[in-house]
Amino acid sequence: MSSAPPTPSADTPAKRMRRKEARPSELLAAALDLFVEKGFAATRVEEVAQRAGVSKGTLFLYFPSKDELFKAVVRQTLAGRFHEWSDEVDSFTGSSAELLHYGMHSWWERVGNTQASGMTKLMLGEAQNFPEMAAFYQAEVVQPYHSLVRRILQRGVDRGEFAAMDLELATYAVTAPLIFLAMWKHSVGTHPCTASVLDPLHYLDAQVHILLNGLRVRPAPA
Repeated sequence: MSSAPPTPSADTPAKRMRRKEARPSELLAAALDLFVEKGFAATRVEEVAQRAGVSKGTLFLYFPSKDELFKAVVRQTLAGRFHEWSDEVDSFTGSSAELLHYGMHSWWERVGNTQASGMTKLMLGEAQNFPEMAAFYQAEVVQPYHSLVRRILQRGVDRGEFAAMDLELATYAVTAPLIFLAMWKHSVGTHPCTASVLDPLHYLDAQVHILLNGLRVRPAPA
């Protein structure tokens, strides 16, 4: 009588391959959490590896330095999404006022209300100490986002929906509420006594209303 076939090991080659493929994402998720919790300077790669459940040596197989790990986090959570957002601006069929409203709400839902918005607070707090990281963030995140906002505003001007404006300064006016919400979420917004004081979407609605009152073309006096 033949013996029963051996029970396959739980750690099969296929399972190990899937685990290996998942490691970069797990390391980036751990790094994002720690960067937001502790800041760039205070985060050690050993902590990132431990939180992801791997050795420091394994982390360095994927990311040769903490700087490269930081850049990968930024690219995955923010910089790598601008093509998608740009396509949405191109294909939007509503008015420019509706597009501005949609864009600010979408930012909150996709970035502001996630751990990724903590990178804004990190950069504002540590840019002076890490100028290379600040320059990278400026080139990969700030400038592309400003370009996207300028396109929305220029669209409104070109279509006769918005009055002529200084696009550069107007872009700062649009992004300022988003920066405020990112700072709020990762500071006083985490405290039970203050978290319920501000509804982010209602706040953005009010900001869009204020902005549009200044942007819209007004009929010439009779």
